[in-house]
Amino acid sequence: MRGVTSTAPVAYRDAHPLQRTPWARYRHALWLLTTRDLKVRYSTSALGYVWSVLDPLLMAGIYYFVFTVVFHRLTGTQPYIVFLLTALLPWMWFNGAVSDSTRAFLKDAKLVRSTMIPRTIWVNRIVLAKGIEFVLALPVLALFAIVFGATVSWQLVLFPLAIALQALLAVAVCLIVAPLVVFFRDLERAVKLVLRFLFYASPIVYGVSNLPGDLQVWAAFNPLTGIFSLYRAGFFPDELDWFAVAVSAGMSFVLLALGLWVFRSCERQVLKEI
Repeated sequence: MRGVTSTAPVAYRDAHPLQRTPWARYRHALWLLTTRDLKVRYSTSALGYVWSVLDPLLMAGIYYFVFTVVFHRLTGTQPYIVFLLTALLPWMWFNGAVSDSTRAFLKDAKLVRSTMIPRTIWVNRIVLAKGIEFVLALPVLALFAIVFGATVSWQLVLFPLAIALQALLAVAVCLIVAPLVVFFRDLERAVKLVLRFLFYASPIVYGVSNLPGDLQVWAAFNPLTGIFSLYRAGFFPDELDWFAVAVSAGMSFVLLALGLWVFRSCERQVLKEI
């Protein structure tokens, strides 16, 4: 009996993929596809990891120069560069995931048709890959916070909650976008326009407190507003707005339910179209 007990965990750990539970097989396939995407993306790149932070750093530098040097206008809490990065880095995750989801099925059409894995993996792997890039960029945020002397409050423990909510929102939106683009190819361009509008409609380069009174109320109904307030709360506690967080959570769950319904309704037709 002692031998059986000691070898059981090893047998389970080394079990053939077909002997795993459905959830374990899903996680295994999701991780394999995600790591494949990341390896392909950086295999031919000399800078590799640097590219995952270079784009947001360049954008942050431009906005920092424009608002603090050119216009000398206070658009957020000081240090402004930290204020900017706490929303800009998660925005790059959301923007990248939704943009790439427009090609989720078209890019790997043969694999999508020929494999029997759940098709939601082809969407979730994009969100996970972009999420990993976001996490890898966090040391840069920490470095800027140290260099510019940003104070850290206990609300920093809310950071994982922000990541979870954003992952939920990104998956929800991508589940809606990915199948619909297969039928309406112009939707790919429309998504880019909507994302460009959403960037300026979200409190990224400015804070909600910089908006007029009436707009502050409406800003809370942007699901990204509450998520960004959670990210910023660790360095700027006054930015935390629990009403906006509740709205973000509620809208994320509603959009997820809608996304799953759209995805399941379109799945068979998508396989015929690609």
